[in-house]
Amino acid sequence: MSCAHRLRAAEPRDLDAIVALIGELAEFEKLTHLLEVTPDKLRPHLFGERPVAECVVGEVDGEVVAFALFFTNFSTFLAKPGLYLEDLYVRPAQRGTGLGKALLEHLGRLAAGRSCGRFEWSVLDWNERAIRFYEGLGATVMPDWRICRITGERLERFSSRT
Repeated sequence: MSCAHRLRAAEPRDLDAIVALIGELAEFEKLTHLLEVTPDKLRPHLFGERPVAECVVGEVDGEVVAFALFFTNFSTFLAKPGLYLEDLYVRPAQRGTGLGKALLEHLGRLAAGRSCGRFEWSVLDWNERAIRFYEGLGATVMPDWRICRITGERLERFSSRT
């Protein structure tokens, strides 16, 4: 199954669509209880004076149906920047059409063009379909690494330690 899709850099006019897709992603991942994003909260981080992230959207017939939000990280071992994919989501009706693969390949080209040493992302361990998809593209799922996170109230307590 193929679709005529178009990839482009997100623009401020896409914020409502991106936030809606983030909501769908949160539902899929069973994480809606963590959702705080709004267009106004996201705007400065993508389009403000000092953006910290970038986003590419996928359109079908002029409708935004997919997104990939990413940012630059850094590898001390390689002494090079990296590209980290925070979230990628394709609406269910568009899955299997090549849109997700096109987004990943686009980001891979960006990473190579920016002389990045790595292109990385995380995947939930229960998402076997995604894991197979990523491995099929040549990605290595890193079994020995775990994400560490401090957030919310715990971050506030942590930051106030003296």
